[in-house]
Amino acid sequence: MTNAFSKMLAARDWILADGATGTNLFNMGLESGDAPEMWNDQHPDRIELLYKQAVDAGSDLFLTNSFGGNAARLKLHGAAKRARELSRISAEIGREVADRYDRPVIVAGSVGPTGEIMAPMGALTHELAVEIFHEQAEGLKEGGADVLWLETISAPEEYKAAAEAFKLANMPWCGTMSFDTAGRTMMGLTSADMATMVDKLGNPPLAYGANCGVGASDLLRTVLGFVAQGSERPIIAKGNAGIPKYHDGHIHYDGTPELMAEYAILARDAGATIIGGCCGTMPEHLSKMREALETRPRGERPTLDQITGALGAFSSAADGTGDDTPEPRRNRRRRA
Repeated sequence: MTNAFSKMLAARDWILADGATGTNLFNMGLESGDAPEMWNDQHPDRIELLYKQAVDAGSDLFLTNSFGGNAARLKLHGAAKRARELSRISAEIGREVADRYDRPVIVAGSVGPTGEIMAPMGALTHELAVEIFHEQAEGLKEGGADVLWLETISAPEEYKAAAEAFKLANMPWCGTMSFDTAGRTMMGLTSADMATMVDKLGNPPLAYGANCGVGASDLLRTVLGFVAQGSERPIIAKGNAGIPKYHDGHIHYDGTPELMAEYAILARDAGATIIGGCCGTMPEHLSKMREALETRPRGERPTLDQITGALGAFSSAADGTGDDTPEPRRNRRRRA
């Protein structure tokens, strides 16, 4: 298989990824509690629009609408047996969109967490997790994804199971975790822990990093944590568009396009190669991010004070590198 993503990594100083999936789909009519992956079959025109908006705004890479498309999550909607099919369709739509452009556009097959707790704390065994991830990976591969994109993972055991599954599928991959508990994942992992884990994997990702979490400031502090470990593997930064606010019965993110442009520049200068947005990031944010990355010269690595001065305060004084160890939480979130 031609690895288009590796070629892009080798040729580019930075790559602009896409923005939110959930936020954009909610604006198209998705209801809370619905499985977005069902829209791959029910409303392919809207999924096509989701992808097209990202590319038209400047994204070099977009994620497929398959974040919750594994059997463990789809069983909540009575669709566990459709995991491979729905993931395949999500990638097929993406392939059709990407191939229309006269520049390289990467289709990244999104793979989110299972939503289950892994053994010994929970009932999900390593073997079953590998099977679940492998099934989805094969569907995304059949649909034409260039690379698999593991995201919003909290447990190292789940990350390792996905790495094994992607090797079985013979697919290149990237993988991010979400750091939202005082600089740690929900299961207690720090940025240093993740960097060490990634380097020890038998099937390591082409690039690794962080997505979602609390806000853009916190995510960039995590990126600096990755850089401090000295790994030469490309780093991914995919932060939320500000902080969520509840208004008139809906969640809104307060990050403006201008703020996300500053975030993109700071992410690049901090050491990230692949830069995008997560929850709340719309096409208008991506356009400003692209413009900033293309026109503003590379600067020195930002300090923590420069990050907070541009993007706002950190959500916690703890950065996940000290002795503070919060109790792991047991929930999972859907990428918005």
